[in-house]
Amino acid sequence: NLSSYSLIIFSSALKNLIVRNKLKAFYFLMIFTSSGAGYHSESKAKEYKHVCKRACQRAVDRLRAGGLALEAVTSALMELEDSPFTNAGTGSNLNLSGEIECDASIMDGKSLNYGAVGALSGIKNPVLVARRLLSETQKGKLSAGRIPPCFLVGKGAEQWAISHGIPACPTEKMTTSEYQTTQNPLSASDPVGDILVAGEENNSACLDTVGVVVVDREGNVAAAVSSGGLAMKHPGRVGQAAHYGCGCWAENARDVSLYSTAVSTSGSGEHLIRTMLARECSTAMQAENAHQALLEAMQNKFISSPFLAGEDCVLGGVIVLRCCTCGEAQRSEDIQALLVEFLWSHTTESMCVGYMSAQDSKARTHISRLPPGAVAGQSLAIEGGVCRLGTVSD
Repeated sequence: NLSSYSLIIFSSALKNLIVRNKLKAFYFLMIFTSSGAGYHSESKAKEYKHVCKRACQRAVDRLRAGGLALEAVTSALMELEDSPFTNAGTGSNLNLSGEIECDASIMDGKSLNYGAVGALSGIKNPVLVARRLLSETQKGKLSAGRIPPCFLVGKGAEQWAISHGIPACPTEKMTTSEYQTTQNPLSASDPVGDILVAGEENNSACLDTVGVVVVDREGNVAAAVSSGGLAMKHPGRVGQAAHYGCGCWAENARDVSLYSTAVSTSGSGEHLIRTMLARECSTAMQAENAHQALLEAMQNKFISSPFLAGEDCVLGGVIVLRCCTCGEAQRSEDIQALLVEFLWSHTTESMCVGYMSAQDSKARTHISRLPPGAVAGQSLAIEGGVCRLGTVSD
């Protein structure tokens, strides 16, 4: 009974894009930054939208050049990590020791391979390490029959990255005035009020995890996510952005599934880990009605999850992309359509999203907010749209 939950729900029908030309490629991209426990201030809205647009454009340029889904999500996420306005890569939150430790993961829907890093210091773009881990797993076993790692953390992850040609970057070059809350290392006994920079803009900005979902011209999906984690987190803490099934998920359609799905999450890492929200949302997307399926997943698997029964403020956000290929009888037999549905939902006060298709000249951006009076952590917003793209089947 959906009415039994304390929810504020709204949806918007975005303009459908119908492409009737015989295109030889199709792809769709969606990216987001999501406040894990606050909101995107109006004064920063322009900056958030701008970085989303740049990331979308970078990924679409890569796809137009012949790149596939994994390359596109990596390119977009690197752009987001390099921005001082997001809590990922450069500009990440500092932990209690005054250091930057990042989490990131990436998943390929075609192979189902996955790569992740946790509590990683000294690397500018954590997603590059996750991507390289994924690539190395596809090469097969190591010497002496060892299985290559798909998830590395801490100093070991940094050493592995450097040994595989990814350059080191000291913390001081990744720290920006936008996110630096103190000049000195912190201790657990320091009073929070004396450490945090005052003002809503700093407190809201520090919580933005970033993620990307994409489908390429071959219909493959991929997803990736990156985060600097909570401000003043304990050294060594690993958030949802690195955990399997929690930060991102991507899975091409197979015999038992009609839809290909890609999901990326943001919010309170511990809440997202305990509910494995990325995988739960992906599973839900096999239902006929995507909007209703995501709504029920956010309600039943997140807000009212038995794994979060003791929590009165459940904070999270997801972007979801699902697609299927189908023929169109009224058109030439060599033409198929890729139906792409894209949705986002959040229980936080806001989430900034950007999206772009192959036919768009520029990305569209939107800051989704809970309506006035809605209670963050107890209510949710859900929006989305549909894009139909044509392709030559050969």
